[in-house]
Amino acid sequence: MNEESYILNHIDEENEQLTELYRLANIRLLRPRMLAGHLQGRILKMLARIHRPQRMLEIGTYTGYATLCLAEGLPEGGEIHTIEIDDEMEDFIREQFDRSPLKDKIRLHIGDVLDVLPRIDGWFDMVYIDGDKRDYCDYYNCAFDRVRSGGVILADNTLWNGKVLEPLHSNDKQTLGIVRFNEMIKQDRRIEKIILPLRDGLTVIYKL
Repeated sequence: MNEESYILNHIDEENEQLTELYRLANIRLLRPRMLAGHLQGRILKMLARIHRPQRMLEIGTYTGYATLCLAEGLPEGGEIHTIEIDDEMEDFIREQFDRSPLKDKIRLHIGDVLDVLPRIDGWFDMVYIDGDKRDYCDYYNCAFDRVRSGGVILADNTLWNGKVLEPLHSNDKQTLGIVRFNEMIKQDRRIEKIILPLRDGLTVIYKL
Protein backbone atom coordinates (compact mmCIF):
# COMPACT_ATOMS: atom_id res chain seq x y z
CA MET A 1 0.00 0.00 0.00
CA ASN A 2 1.44 3.40 -1.01
CA GLU A 3 0.79 6.71 0.77
CA GLU A 4 -2.08 7.74 -1.50
CA SER A 5 -3.83 4.40 -1.02
CA TYR A 6 -3.39 4.75 2.73
CA ILE A 7 -4.87 8.26 2.66
CA LEU A 8 -7.86 7.16 0.59
CA ASN A 9 -8.42 4.31 3.03
CA HIS A 10 -8.55 6.71 5.97
CA ILE A 11 -10.67 9.61 4.71
CA ASP A 12 -14.37 10.02 3.96
CA GLU A 13 -15.62 7.93 1.07
CA GLU A 14 -16.99 9.57 -2.05
CA ASN A 15 -20.70 9.02 -2.48
CA GLU A 16 -22.19 6.51 -4.91
CA GLN A 17 -22.89 9.09 -7.61
CA LEU A 18 -19.31 10.36 -7.61
CA THR A 19 -17.99 6.81 -7.88
CA GLU A 20 -20.28 6.19 -10.86
CA LEU A 21 -19.36 9.55 -12.42
CA TYR A 22 -15.66 8.66 -12.19
CA ARG A 23 -16.36 5.32 -13.87
CA LEU A 24 -18.40 6.92 -16.66
CA ALA A 25 -15.71 9.53 -17.31
CA ASN A 26 -13.13 6.81 -17.81
CA ILE A 27 -15.44 4.93 -20.21
CA ARG A 28 -16.92 7.81 -22.22
CA LEU A 29 -14.40 10.68 -22.18
CA LEU A 30 -11.02 11.13 -23.83
CA ARG A 31 -9.27 12.86 -20.91
CA PRO A 32 -10.63 11.34 -17.70
CA ARG A 33 -7.46 12.30 -15.80
CA MET A 34 -8.76 15.89 -15.81
CA LEU A 35 -11.43 14.83 -13.33
CA ALA A 36 -10.75 15.87 -9.72
CA GLY A 37 -11.06 12.42 -8.17
CA HIS A 38 -11.62 11.11 -4.66
CA LEU A 39 -8.85 12.82 -2.66
CA GLN A 40 -9.08 16.21 -4.30
CA GLY A 41 -12.86 16.06 -4.21
CA ARG A 42 -12.86 15.51 -0.44
CA ILE A 43 -10.39 18.37 -0.01
CA LEU A 44 -12.56 20.72 -2.06
CA LYS A 45 -15.60 19.75 0.00
CA MET A 46 -13.67 20.33 3.23
CA LEU A 47 -12.42 23.75 2.13
CA ALA A 48 -15.96 24.78 1.25
CA ARG A 49 -17.21 23.36 4.56
CA ILE A 50 -14.61 25.39 6.48
CA HIS A 51 -15.08 28.66 4.57
CA ARG A 52 -18.90 28.36 4.34
CA PRO A 53 -19.37 30.42 1.16
CA GLN A 54 -22.88 31.54 0.34
CA ARG A 55 -21.97 32.06 -3.32
CA MET A 56 -19.29 30.20 -5.22
CA LEU A 57 -17.91 30.46 -8.74
CA GLU A 58 -16.29 27.55 -10.56
CA ILE A 59 -14.37 28.21 -13.78
CA GLY A 60 -14.19 24.96 -15.76
CA THR A 61 -16.90 22.39 -15.01
CA TYR A 62 -15.66 19.47 -17.14
CA THR A 63 -17.71 16.50 -15.80
CA GLY A 64 -19.19 18.29 -12.79
CA TYR A 65 -17.33 16.06 -10.31
CA ALA A 66 -15.63 18.95 -8.51
CA THR A 67 -18.85 20.98 -8.70
CA LEU A 68 -20.74 18.29 -6.82
CA CYS A 69 -17.97 18.04 -4.21
CA LEU A 70 -17.97 21.81 -3.66
CA ALA A 71 -21.77 21.84 -3.48
CA GLU A 72 -21.59 19.21 -0.72
CA GLY A 73 -19.65 21.68 1.40
CA LEU A 74 -21.98 24.64 0.89
CA PRO A 75 -24.05 25.87 3.85
CA GLU A 76 -27.85 25.97 3.80
CA GLY A 77 -28.95 28.39 1.08
CA GLY A 78 -25.55 28.40 -0.61
CA GLU A 79 -25.18 28.21 -4.39
CA ILE A 80 -22.43 27.57 -6.92
CA HIS A 81 -22.24 29.05 -10.41
CA THR A 82 -20.13 26.91 -12.71
CA ILE A 83 -19.00 27.88 -16.22
CA GLU A 84 -17.99 25.40 -18.94
CA ILE A 85 -16.84 26.50 -22.39
CA ASP A 86 -17.20 23.10 -24.09
CA ASP A 87 -20.84 22.86 -25.15
CA GLU A 88 -20.32 19.21 -26.14
CA MET A 89 -20.03 18.43 -22.41
CA GLU A 90 -23.38 20.02 -21.54
CA ASP A 91 -25.53 16.89 -21.82
CA PHE A 92 -23.08 14.84 -19.72
CA ILE A 93 -22.90 17.57 -17.06
CA ARG A 94 -26.65 18.17 -16.85
CA GLU A 95 -27.27 14.43 -16.57
CA GLN A 96 -25.04 14.36 -13.48
CA PHE A 97 -26.51 17.49 -11.90
CA ASP A 98 -30.09 16.37 -12.50
CA ARG A 99 -29.37 13.13 -10.64
CA SER A 100 -27.95 14.90 -7.60
CA PRO A 101 -29.90 15.91 -4.48
CA LEU A 102 -27.73 19.06 -4.60
CA LYS A 103 -29.02 20.16 -8.00
CA ASP A 104 -30.91 23.16 -6.61
CA LYS A 105 -27.61 24.63 -5.36
CA ILE A 106 -25.96 24.48 -8.81
CA ARG A 107 -26.23 26.97 -11.68
CA LEU A 108 -24.61 25.77 -14.91
CA HIS A 109 -23.52 28.30 -17.55
CA ILE A 110 -22.19 27.25 -20.97
CA GLY A 111 -19.82 29.65 -22.73
CA ASP A 112 -16.57 31.55 -22.44
CA VAL A 113 -15.88 32.77 -18.90
CA LEU A 114 -14.96 36.24 -20.09
CA ASP A 115 -18.37 36.53 -21.77
CA VAL A 116 -20.48 34.72 -19.19
CA LEU A 117 -19.12 36.05 -15.89
CA PRO A 118 -20.08 39.70 -16.49
CA ARG A 119 -23.68 38.52 -16.95
CA ILE A 120 -23.78 36.87 -13.49
CA ASP A 121 -24.75 39.44 -10.87
CA GLY A 122 -23.35 39.73 -7.37
CA TRP A 123 -20.30 38.87 -5.28
CA PHE A 124 -18.58 35.56 -4.60
CA ASP A 125 -17.14 34.22 -1.36
CA MET A 126 -15.08 31.49 -3.05
CA VAL A 127 -13.79 30.84 -6.58
CA TYR A 128 -12.36 27.61 -7.98
CA ILE A 129 -10.30 27.98 -11.18
CA ASP A 130 -9.79 24.81 -13.24
CA GLY A 131 -10.22 25.88 -16.85
CA ASP A 132 -7.85 26.36 -19.78
CA LYS A 133 -4.40 26.84 -18.27
CA ARG A 134 -3.47 29.34 -20.99
CA ASP A 135 -6.12 31.72 -19.65
CA TYR A 136 -5.58 31.47 -15.88
CA CYS A 137 -4.36 35.07 -15.64
CA ASP A 138 -7.43 36.33 -17.48
CA TYR A 139 -9.75 34.23 -15.32
CA TYR A 140 -8.14 35.54 -12.15
CA ASN A 141 -8.28 39.16 -13.25
CA CYS A 142 -11.88 38.82 -14.41
CA ALA A 143 -13.04 37.24 -11.15
CA PHE A 144 -10.89 39.06 -8.58
CA ASP A 145 -12.98 42.21 -8.19
CA ARG A 146 -16.08 40.04 -7.74
CA VAL A 147 -14.59 38.28 -4.69
CA ARG A 148 -15.35 39.71 -1.27
CA SER A 149 -12.56 40.75 1.08
CA GLY A 150 -11.85 37.62 3.13
CA GLY A 151 -12.85 35.45 0.19
CA VAL A 152 -10.87 32.50 -1.12
CA ILE A 153 -9.69 31.67 -4.63
CA LEU A 154 -8.53 28.13 -5.41
CA ALA A 155 -6.46 27.49 -8.54
CA ASP A 156 -5.89 23.90 -9.64
CA ASN A 157 -2.93 22.38 -11.53
CA THR A 158 -0.45 25.10 -10.51
CA LEU A 159 2.48 22.65 -10.46
CA TRP A 160 1.33 21.13 -13.78
CA ASN A 161 2.95 17.75 -13.32
CA GLY A 162 6.29 19.42 -12.51
CA LYS A 163 6.49 21.15 -15.89
CA VAL A 164 6.62 24.58 -14.19
CA LEU A 165 10.11 23.72 -12.93
CA GLU A 166 11.68 24.04 -16.39
CA PRO A 167 9.52 26.57 -18.27
CA LEU A 168 12.41 27.89 -20.39
CA HIS A 169 12.57 24.53 -22.12
CA SER A 170 8.85 24.39 -22.86
CA ASN A 171 6.89 25.51 -25.89
CA ASP A 172 3.67 24.25 -24.33
CA LYS A 173 1.26 27.18 -24.05
CA GLN A 174 -0.58 25.61 -21.12
CA THR A 175 2.65 25.23 -19.14
CA LEU A 176 3.62 28.82 -19.94
CA GLY A 177 0.14 29.96 -18.92
CA ILE A 178 0.53 28.34 -15.50
CA VAL A 179 4.02 29.84 -15.11
CA ARG A 180 2.67 33.32 -15.88
CA PHE A 181 -0.16 32.81 -13.42
CA ASN A 182 2.16 31.64 -10.63
CA GLU A 183 4.46 34.62 -11.16
CA MET A 184 1.52 37.03 -11.20
CA ILE A 185 0.17 35.57 -7.95
CA LYS A 186 3.61 35.78 -6.37
CA GLN A 187 3.70 39.55 -7.01
CA ASP A 188 0.09 40.31 -6.00
CA ARG A 189 0.13 42.22 -2.67
CA ARG A 190 -3.66 42.13 -2.34
CA ILE A 191 -3.60 38.47 -1.29
CA GLU A 192 -1.99 35.78 0.82
CA LYS A 193 -1.26 32.51 -0.97
CA ILE A 194 0.14 29.02 -0.59
CA ILE A 195 0.64 26.15 -3.06
CA LEU A 196 -0.40 22.74 -1.76
CA PRO A 197 1.46 19.82 -3.41
CA LEU A 198 -1.78 17.97 -4.11
CA ARG A 199 -1.76 16.07 -7.41
CA ASP A 200 -0.73 18.77 -9.93
CA GLY A 201 -0.73 21.49 -7.27
CA LEU A 202 -3.57 23.47 -5.69
CA THR A 203 -2.99 27.14 -4.89
CA VAL A 204 -5.07 28.57 -2.05
CA ILE A 205 -5.43 32.36 -2.21
CA TYR A 206 -6.91 34.58 0.51
CA LYS A 207 -8.11 38.04 -0.55
CA LEU A 208 -7.13 40.68 2.00
